[in-house]
Amino acid sequence: MFTLEGFLGLAPYMRMFFEGMVTTICLSALTVLFGFILALVLSYMRMCKIAPLRWISTAYVEIIRATPMLVQLFLVYHVFLSGVSFPTFKIFGFIRFERFIPGVIALCLNSGAYLSEIIRSGIQSIDQGQAEASRSLGMTQWQTMRYTILPQAIKNILPAIANEFVTIIKESSICWTIGVQDIMSVVNAVKAATFSMAEPLVVAACIYFCLTFPTSKIIEHFERKMSRGDKR
Repeated sequence: MFTLEGFLGLAPYMRMFFEGMVTTICLSALTVLFGFILALVLSYMRMCKIAPLRWISTAYVEIIRATPMLVQLFLVYHVFLSGVSFPTFKIFGFIRFERFIPGVIALCLNSGAYLSEIIRSGIQSIDQGQAEASRSLGMTQWQTMRYTILPQAIKNILPAIANEFVTIIKESSICWTIGVQDIMSVVNAVKAATFSMAEPLVVAACIYFCLTFPTSKIIEHFERKMSRGDKR
């Protein structure tokens, strides 16, 4: 059960929770950045006319979506990167680089597969007549995609992207299993020191809520702002 003494006993570990929160934010931010870039590449490959590229991207997306995130994380850390020697230094003085980077890579590989399907559906939702009109004005295929198709597609898929970002923040919690000092890693450290699990979990849940709820509301604000021009 929860006790007031149990929560008061967490006071000496608040700095650790803060450091875990910073680690989680860094994990999520880098995952969104590089995962979005990977998603753009994968979505282009899935829509291109070159069959091998289409097959490779399709196989990648299906494999990632059909396997658990924890299995992917262990494969990246214990198999694919087992022979790689990362520099052993700490970011901000508490994030171990050699554990952090494999976590970012695994999350990016996972997020890129899901985001690629979201982006592909958004691009395909745009009327092909707009692309033809852009090319008739002398735009190249890249310019058409950048200035005509992508802005409208991103506006249409913004809610789905927001959900994926919130999901990334929550899924990053499994990175503690490879030694990343995130929020759940702090929960386990506090449990080992205080022999109490309930109160640290409540604190962790509150931190995750404080990260995900404002994020979703901020994106909802931008979504409403972007959709004003659509209203008659």
